[in-house]
Order: sequence, then structure tokens, then C-alpha cells
Amino acid sequence: MGSNTFVIVGTQWGDEGKGKIIDVLSPKADYVVRFQGGNNAGHTVIVNDEKFILHLLPSGIINSAGKCIIGAGVVVDIEVLLKEIDELEKRGKKLDNLFIDERAHIIMPYHIEIDKAKEEAMGENKIGTTQRGIGPCYIDKIARNGIRIGDLLEPERFRDKLTWNVKEKNDMLTRYGKGTFDLEELYEKFMKLAEKIKFRIIDAVVEINEGIEDGKVVLFEGAQALMLDIDYGTYPYVTSSSPTSGGVTVGTGVAPTKISRILGVMKAYTTRVGEGPFPTELENEDGETLRKVGHEFGATTGRPRRCGWLDLVIGRYAVLIDGLTDIVLTKLDVLTGFEKIKVAVGYEIDGKVCHSYPGNLRKSKNLKIIYDELDGWKEDITQIKNYEDLPENCKKYVEYIEKKLKCNISMISVGPERSQNIYRYDLGDFVK
Repeated sequence: MGSNTFVIVGTQWGDEGKGKIIDVLSPKADYVVRFQGGNNAGHTVIVNDEKFILHLLPSGIINSAGKCIIGAGVVVDIEVLLKEIDELEKRGKKLDNLFIDERAHIIMPYHIEIDKAKEEAMGENKIGTTQRGIGPCYIDKIARNGIRIGDLLEPERFRDKLTWNVKEKNDMLTRYGKGTFDLEELYEKFMKLAEKIKFRIIDAVVEINEGIEDGKVVLFEGAQALMLDIDYGTYPYVTSSSPTSGGVTVGTGVAPTKISRILGVMKAYTTRVGEGPFPTELENEDGETLRKVGHEFGATTGRPRRCGWLDLVIGRYAVLIDGLTDIVLTKLDVLTGFEKIKVAVGYEIDGKVCHSYPGNLRKSKNLKIIYDELDGWKEDITQIKNYEDLPENCKKYVEYIEKKLKCNISMISVGPERSQNIYRYDLGDFVK
């Protein structure tokens, strides 16, 4: 059982190109399930030169004929969701196949205002959130006074929960010196929104598990990535959920024993958006080249991404924590033209060499990176379909990573289009 269940996770700080990979694999999937995060993620999918930027919708929605489900672990801004649905439908997509688990929590307007107020108040110590209300919504979830999608179907229950929350949040906003919310206005607004999404609300746990029992192909997708995980990332500069493979289990209600393949999407170099430690960051010409050639600007915020060499200390950490069975190496084409390519293989901290990512790495820590250096290649690889046809040094780079991480690189992306891929190892039902 579970031989057709695939998890796609990010292995760095996000922006590894998960959206494209999910889009490429999704036409063969009966279910595409998003398991955590909110509209703080931005997945860019390019189809026939058309660009789609998705924030809440599963990336598989563009090309999957199967069911697309927003799982219990996701936090949902209903207005953002409806806007995204509307935009895709205007572009000719039919979204009758989109459903939401009744257990998913709702991002309320007060969550967004609290997020903004808190970041502002923290000043220099700010975390660098997208200010979309994700953290405050997860806080309410953990504090057990969150409002869930299923509550919209019971107006009285919804009103009770809202009454308590509006009182509490207005007190909080007043302390921050911000405007407050009117209970009746919010209640009316959400009753109207409920009308627009109620036909999409389901018990996804039953639906997904029955699909797995029936041998259906299920693709689980996360937002963000390992180094933004609430427990295992660069805390506190992290997201408020678990984008690791473990997050699938808690975010969808599917047991770990039912998951068969875990694909870690890894960029051929490293990027990060926002604050926090980034050991291999390049604040020089090489970093600028990576940013320019790789178009490294945030899909959600437009912020320029910080860029650096590939970090295999983090790579090993990802293989370990996510239990990766395969790696999908993306943006390999961006490294074309570099004379030499560096790869981080260890950190020297206070005179001691670390090969695994430390649990408490401070930005200010005295850190020396241990690099290996490989020869680059000049040839354009964007149209190559077979691994054998890649330049020798390019293959050496791929095989070097594979050897260091002891994990198959099963697929390589050499450009943004869904056709620009090289398949090295069998990916089951997806690539025939």
C-alpha cells in the first residue's frame, strides 16, 4: 500500500522551483494535496509561455485533471483564494476539482493587522514575515481558539468563536495603537464568503486515504522548505509550520507508512529571502550574477533574493530529516559560464568542524565555510534532454553532489519551461 504516494518538499530556504516540478508531475496524479503554509508562498508555473503565480492553490491545479485539495495543515485567506480562483477561471481554467479540508484554519483580517503591527513594533529584530497573517493564524490554532473552514457551515458556532476573537484581537490592536474590528461587519462578510466556497468544503482525510487504498496516484506538495521549518529551520527566521516530509502526515491525516517516495527539490546553488543566517551568501559579483541569470526575485513579494553557492551541509540535513528517496536538481543552467563553482561541505565554528547543520546558528557566530571547488562549463545546456549529452564538468558536478549526499538525483531541470528536464532514474508512474 502507498506505492503511488509522492511527496515534493523544498530542501533549502524555498524558491527551489517546486512549483514547476509539481506542475510537470501533476498530469499523472489523481490527487494533488497541499499540506501546510498559507499565501506567504509563491509558486511560479510557466505553461506555453504563460506565467501563473499561485499562492494558495496547489501548483498542480494548472495541469491536473485529478482532485486538488487544500489540506488541514494549510491556513486559508478566503479572499485571496477566491481571487486566485477567479483569475484562473478568467484565463480559461475550470476549477471544479478544487476542495478544502473542513479542518483548515481561516486567516482572518485581524491576523493580518496583528502581523503588520508586530513586525513594525519589533523594528530591527523583525523576522521579515510577508505580513499576510500566517503566524498569528497559526498562533490561534495552537492556542485552540482558531476558526476553521468547517465553522462557516455552522453560523451560530462561527459567531460564538468570532465574538471571543474580535474582543481579544481588538484589545491587542489597541495596545499596538491600531484600528479595531466590528463584530457584525466581520460576521456578515464571512457569511457571504461562506456562500462562495461551501460547495468546496470536504472531509479530506477520508477522501485522500480512500484514494490511497484504491491505488490512486497522490502527490503531496508543501510550500517553503526545510530551512524555514518551525523546528528544524533557522529559528526564529522561519515560517510557522512544518514544510518537511513530516508535515505531510500532520497536515493531511495520512500515516507515514503510506508514503512511498519523497522528492527533495534542490537548487544547484542557494537562495534566501528575508532575514536570518545564510552561511554561503555571496555579497559580490558572483552573487549578483546568480541573481541576474537566475531571475532571483520573490514570487510573492518581489524582493531580491540573497544568493550563494550550494551548501551540502544543508543538503545532508535535508536528506536526513526529510528521508529523501530522490533529489530533483533545479536551475543547473544558471551555473553555465562560471569558471569555477564552489560547494560548501563543512562549517568551522569556534575552531571545530561541523558537517551537520547546527541547531542554533547565530548570524553573529564566527563561521568559516569549508568549500570544495569544481571546474565549470561554458556550453548552453537549456535544450539538452539526455544526461549523457551534458558537458563533462556539468555531469561531474551532478555526480559529485549525488556522491556527497548518498541520494539519487533522479531529475534535473535546465530551464523554466515544463519541457526543460532531464530524467536520470525512474520516477514511477510519472515519467514513462
